[in-house]
Amino acid sequence: MTQIGFYFDQTRCTGCFTCAVACKDWHDISAGPINWIRINSIEKGEFPNLSLTYLTIACNHCADPPCIKACPASAIIKREKDGIVIVNSEKCIGKDECGFKCLKVCPWDSPQFSNEVNSKMEKCDLCLDRLEKGQQTICVEACPMYALDVGPIEKLKEKYGNIVEAEGFLNNDKIKPSIIFKPKRSK
Repeated sequence: MTQIGFYFDQTRCTGCFTCAVACKDWHDISAGPINWIRINSIEKGEFPNLSLTYLTIACNHCADPPCIKACPASAIIKREKDGIVIVNSEKCIGKDECGFKCLKVCPWDSPQFSNEVNSKMEKCDLCLDRLEKGQQTICVEACPMYALDVGPIEKLKEKYGNIVEAEGFLNNDKIKPSIIFKPKRSK
């Protein structure tokens, strides 16, 4: 099985949010709390020795996703052919019914819920509609700094290396997130 994953170059990201805006626009996600891709600011140090780093995070389409096991409705699956973790919103019983079980087990808060009563879980699906047409994901295509890439994780490792930790990201060897980094090192 091929595993599709992310590459994120933390040294290039300027925190411009273009990836997040493009994602919300492409997937027609309403303004509000749902963000399939998020940008975290990491500030460190004391004046005059300050550092600012960004971490872009979406669903990491883990090798062993805990959200699948936690879902009481079996609404989350991992595709055999590419390892992409997807949600069947028709099977999802909603946040009030299940108590956010998928969100509680995800170390990166990837499952997203709107403020509506018993809203259904949503998350990054790696732009399946685009990938199946041979196109790149919208976040990668939109990034003006070329800080993101998506593809088979083995090819990404060959191209970029195999660093699985970055500033602000805690790797989890047990669930194996499908992401590699070029980390920004704090001074």
